[in-house]
Amino acid sequence: MSYNLLKGKRGIIFGALDENSIAWKTAERVFEEGGTFVLTNAPVAMRMGAIKELAEKTNSQIIPADATSLEDLENLVEKSTEILGGKLDFVLHSIGMSVNVRKGRHYTDLNYDWSEKGWDVSALSFHKTMQTLYKKEAMNEWGSIVALTYIAAQRVFPDYNDMADNKAYLESIARSFGYFFGRDKKVRVNTISQSPTPTTAGKGVKGFDGFIEYADKMSPLGNASADECADYTITLFSDLTKKVTLQNLYHDGGFSNMGVSQMVMEKFVDEE
Repeated sequence: MSYNLLKGKRGIIFGALDENSIAWKTAERVFEEGGTFVLTNAPVAMRMGAIKELAEKTNSQIIPADATSLEDLENLVEKSTEILGGKLDFVLHSIGMSVNVRKGRHYTDLNYDWSEKGWDVSALSFHKTMQTLYKKEAMNEWGSIVALTYIAAQRVFPDYNDMADNKAYLESIARSFGYFFGRDKKVRVNTISQSPTPTTAGKGVKGFDGFIEYADKMSPLGNASADECADYTITLFSDLTKKVTLQNLYHDGGFSNMGVSQMVMEKFVDEE
């Protein structure tokens, strides 16, 4: 259902890899709500995904960019404002990667070069993106910048590995840079802490199916889907949330406030 919440608004969406990704779902919803945008991803990710299909579906243009490269980001912002015809109203940062996870390296035996690469892609790229937007004055007042995160930034999920550290850093950047963006530019910055979601990136985490089942049994409303996350992101891009900033917003069916649920307790009782 469309309410034209984003009619006339324009922005950039990072990280749409395939139809399973939250960025992909969000792009579709932005289009339905009347928004226009540029799609971007790293060239290597674009070769793996189907971003051209999404661009055709949403009448969008694609600008390849490595989010760890300031040169690429400057080019992305300049071309996006040119293509879209003015300053931006929203930006979605939906990218994350851990080489240690991909290569099965345990958290107690990290390859630090790999850790640095993952940190740069997953977290520091958010600072680089906002710094570029800030310096170029590319955001309209009351614009909205959103990044996706996970509760492993606050709690221990052993197999989430160094991605937990990356997400903690990402959330800190959102608060710290969000203060300056809000004070100086009237732009809000938030993170959405989403339920475990079966995206291409998520499936790469060891034991991810267990994460999903456990979270679903713990959450009174069940896990939030990628489509539902897209809906939530739309509200943060819209003018309905103009005074929401510096927040880490849990979109997880209530998981974040649970100690234990009856369903989980019953599972352990049954096993006795």
